[in-house]
Amino acid sequence: MMRLDKSLSERLGIPRGESRKLAAKGRVTVNGVLTKKADTQIEEATAEVAVDGRLLAGAYQKYVYLMLNKPEGVVSAAQDKRDTTVVDLVKDAFPRRQLFPAGRLDKTSTGFVLLTDDGTLAHDILAPGRHVPKQYLVTLDTPLTNAMRVGFAAGVTLADGQTLAPAEVKPAGADPCVVRVTLHQGVYHQIKRMLACRGKPVRYLKRLSMGPLQLEDTLLPGQCRELSPEELAAVRSACML
Repeated sequence: MMRLDKSLSERLGIPRGESRKLAAKGRVTVNGVLTKKADTQIEEATAEVAVDGRLLAGAYQKYVYLMLNKPEGVVSAAQDKRDTTVVDLVKDAFPRRQLFPAGRLDKTSTGFVLLTDDGTLAHDILAPGRHVPKQYLVTLDTPLTNAMRVGFAAGVTLADGQTLAPAEVKPAGADPCVVRVTLHQGVYHQIKRMLACRGKPVRYLKRLSMGPLQLEDTLLPGQCRELSPEELAAVRSACML
């Protein structure tokens, strides 16, 4: 259940005060019944809410889940005083939503960022114990070697002594400098740091997937779309212990 004024605020993208005024002026009906009390509890998934006789399209969404193709130069944060953030790219389409990125990509990196306001799912998809894989396309300065592949599969020890979980590194195609990296944990600058231990600077990094979710090829940098019910069910399943 949800208060009427909150539902109106979320669905119309207006302040709660404005939604209360709409109800008080007799402009709102719920399931065909005039409803002036802003604190009226409604069933957000099924209630038919109309303003000035016009039925609000769609059901209220408790949470939003977005697949974003992050461009280079945008920071993975909800807000930043200096730089454009991933949330800035979608805020006009999703006003009054407290969206945030589930996981980070460096400012210079590109690719799949999951934006949501569902803190539980964000925690689960990032939790080391869930072992949800994340795959990246990486361009190196020099070709991948078999010794590197074996070393990463065994787990790399960083310069600060931290030992990382095993990671899969394999060629992405004919170019020996382009590889696919699959991680099962999230450590700050993990790919760049583990490749630096092998003297392999990263020239380009793009996240391709998180668990069963694959970045859609048709999404241009800066574009996003909502996850389908099937995709959401798949990622929830992948996060289960």
